[in-house]
Amino acid sequence: MTSKKALRQLIRLRKQEYSAAESSALIAALQSNIHFAGARTLLLYSALPDEVQINPLFDRLVAQGKTILLPRVVSDTDMELRLYTGADSLQSGAFGIMEPTGPHFTDYDAIDVAVVPGVAFDAEGHRLGRGKGYYDRFLPLIPGAYKIGLCFPWQLVDDVPADAHDIMMDCVISQNAHQ
Repeated sequence: MTSKKALRQLIRLRKQEYSAAESSALIAALQSNIHFAGARTLLLYSALPDEVQINPLFDRLVAQGKTILLPRVVSDTDMELRLYTGADSLQSGAFGIMEPTGPHFTDYDAIDVAVVPGVAFDAEGHRLGRGKGYYDRFLPLIPGAYKIGLCFPWQLVDDVPADAHDIMMDCVISQNAHQ
């Protein structure tokens, strides 16, 4: 089994060859997911340059009457959720991630779906994050949410090393059809 460190290095090499244009097919696959399509309250993420670019979805989903939540890093170990209120309410935060300035959101039971980025995923739903553990600490707070890992095809690997605290995804979307 590959170590988490070695897998992060492998993915770092692979991402040098990718095209962000791949995001549109993945966004279409995400929108066709039955759980995503039927959700009223969604936890999404503000994409870094090497992640699936879902930010263009935010305003369209709000226009459909959906509640969009985005994480905001508040310490070296924790993140909180904020309501997305428009592109003008985003500001550069931790790690250069665009973070929301909208109202703090704590009604975790209302979250239907969480779309989670990662460095790598496997078909069983294991996720390798960037190593800080923010999502692994936060996701247990929303056990009722359907968790979707979203990644480029080159981020899907045979086996992601998993520890007891690592939270699994309910499905992984890495191409035109969800896994």
